[in-house]
Amino acid sequence: MARAMFEYTKTVLKKVSFNVDLFRIELNKATERLLPYEINELRIWLEKFIVNKPELNSCLVIVN
Repeated sequence: MARAMFEYTKTVLKKVSFNVDLFRIELNKATERLLPYEINELRIWLEKFIVNKPELNSCLVIVN
């Protein structure tokens, strides 16, 4: 079940990445719902995902 939430979180973040505010809101929700090791995985995924989206760089603070 937990793994499904992690995958769902990534899907939602991909869909809202066009809007920084929505992305930040969904990322905050994710940090409340995911397990600690999943948050670490999410941080790694985020670093790769936002390489071409510099406007989302400020959101990394949420998972660090």
